[in-house]
Amino acid sequence: MTRVRDAWETVKDHPSAVLLAVQLGSVIIYPFTDATSAGRTVVSVIGVLVLGLAVLAVRRTPAMNIVSVVIGIPAVALTVFEAVDPGVSAVELMSGFTHAIFYFYTAWALLRYMFADNWVTRDELFATGACFTVVAWGFAYLYSAIQVIWPNAFLGAAPDPNTPLSWMELLFLSFTTMTNTGLSDIVPGTAHARSFIMLEQLAGLNYVALVVARLLGLTLARFRR
Repeated sequence: MTRVRDAWETVKDHPSAVLLAVQLGSVIIYPFTDATSAGRTVVSVIGVLVLGLAVLAVRRTPAMNIVSVVIGIPAVALTVFEAVDPGVSAVELMSGFTHAIFYFYTAWALLRYMFADNWVTRDELFATGACFTVVAWGFAYLYSAIQVIWPNAFLGAAPDPNTPLSWMELLFLSFTTMTNTGLSDIVPGTAHARSFIMLEQLAGLNYVALVVARLLGLTLARFRR
């Protein structure tokens, strides 16, 4: 019980740092689990649970907590369903949209957390990185739903163009788009896919221009005082 209590205190004191560590750790672990649905399910469920803890820590209001539970529980359930019966288009579609909504909601909660006052804490600095990765995850799940609706929405390096992109490929596409480093071997194949790619490019550009610049400005102002 003491260890559990200490772990919860760490999450409450540094929720963004814990979330960022889990997200970055998942990037390293995913290549080892992407080939098996069970492995990816375990990593995805852990990620959703950590997201829920982060939201509970940064937004301690009953309404926000209810929204987290209402969206988070279906996300976990759909992840398990995907592992039990993979390849079902309806489940993949609902899972993609549900996860995207939950991740975007978490990003909004982190933004509210960072903009709540004019004093930047250490955890709010970690939140700049955590929020960025959360948005990238949200778009990756959105892309997974899009390629169910439009099978050739995204084209990768696979010999068969009709082969849907794996989760790791979608996450890689999201990160390259979000960071505006340019598309590589994965490109949008339809006009609908290009429209969502442009939205993520705009989100990445505005994130650096507005969020990161504001927090760094407040941090420098504090040191000057």
